[in-house]
Amino acid sequence: MTESFQLAVCQNNVVEKKAENIRRAEDMIREAAGMGARVVVLPEMFNCPYETRLFPDYAEPYPDGETVRMLSRVAADAGIVLVGGSIPEKDGDIVYNTCFTFGPRGELLGRHRKVHLFDVDLPNLRVRESSTLGPGNDVAVMDAGFVKLGVMICFDVRFPELARLLALGGIDVLVVPAAFNTITGPAHWDLNMRARAVDNQVYVAAASPARDENAGYVVYGHSMVVDPWGDTVARAGTGEEIIIGEIDPERIKEVRARLPLLAQMRTDLYELRKSGR
Repeated sequence: MTESFQLAVCQNNVVEKKAENIRRAEDMIREAAGMGARVVVLPEMFNCPYETRLFPDYAEPYPDGETVRMLSRVAADAGIVLVGGSIPEKDGDIVYNTCFTFGPRGELLGRHRKVHLFDVDLPNLRVRESSTLGPGNDVAVMDAGFVKLGVMICFDVRFPELARLLALGGIDVLVVPAAFNTITGPAHWDLNMRARAVDNQVYVAAASPARDENAGYVVYGHSMVVDPWGDTVARAGTGEEIIIGEIDPERIKEVRARLPLLAQMRTDLYELRKSGR
């Protein structure tokens, strides 16, 4: 990355009608591009209510699904890099929670399938993504020319090993489409996003859907952009909105010069061994 640019996060409302979600996402992408954003990010499951039982019904294949066709077309129309949040992707008999990222000619830059499935028991909330989803098995850096991106979907962000692998691969921005809820969100949303930024000295762009208090699963909202020092560059509320933050390569260099964490890694010691005399 050689020059600064604007990154936008679209925090959209998600309803039961898939076609309406797709139309609204397209409108917000175009609005964000009109505001000067070169990279636009959508939330996790932006075309589908976050309910595990619904994922198979909303799932679509690549490249013929209606959502991925829209993402490719709009990225090309607007001349932007579009990180397509995530959608339920059907591949054979398996449904994945997948992020498709498209370049400014509508070309596929990369695909990330959620690696760590959200199977948890929380106070008043039990979720089993594995009941309808399969896990991804790949990690990749997406090179858009002017910026290198890494994607982790929601629960993935709690596994710092994955973020560090992407940082060592040379990313400038870690993008996290996510749907934290109103239990985990107040406790860990800011903490996780800022920690991944500070640990790896990269920007973090976290994209949540807007909150619907009447939904079966109530998301937290508060999409945000964090800089490599852990400072919040932009932050949403709980409703539908677009936030924009500047991604500055000089800020990355400055932070890494102050605290040369990646340069001082002791990989020769990062192996657990039995103690003994």
